[in-house]
Amino acid sequence: MEWLDNVTYWQWWVAALILVIFEVFSPGAFFLWLGVAAGVVGLVLLAVPDLGWEAQFLMFAIFSVASIVLWHRVLKRRPIETDQPRLNRRGEQYVDRVFTLEEPIVNGHGKIKVDDSTWKITGSDCAAGTRVKVIGVDGVVLNVEVV
Repeated sequence: MEWLDNVTYWQWWVAALILVIFEVFSPGAFFLWLGVAAGVVGLVLLAVPDLGWEAQFLMFAIFSVASIVLWHRVLKRRPIETDQPRLNRRGEQYVDRVFTLEEPIVNGHGKIKVDDSTWKITGSDCAAGTRVKVIGVDGVVLNVEVV
């Protein structure tokens, strides 16, 4: 472990760059904050070059956890806004749409043909041919009411 005694600031910056590159190829925003932490350790090491490897790795761990926690707090306060809030929530895309039943709803359960797929539905009993409106989603089951 003698090589650890010779870790310099530029090696931390290379590690930061590698972690940021990993972020490009991975989902979420995890490696980015590890890269930020490695970059900060590199800056600290530039200012204090005699810092031991134990302190460097401890700082990396602390800065990593702190940056991830801080980012999650920022996201909670200011969630990312989108023009398509129902993207990747297929069932929610059908809320407020009206469909005609091809099969009756019996004992509160039935099926409905929506575009190219069939969905389970719950709602009050009604006959085939009744127009229903999707009022909510419970997992993969659409909740409907008679229009």
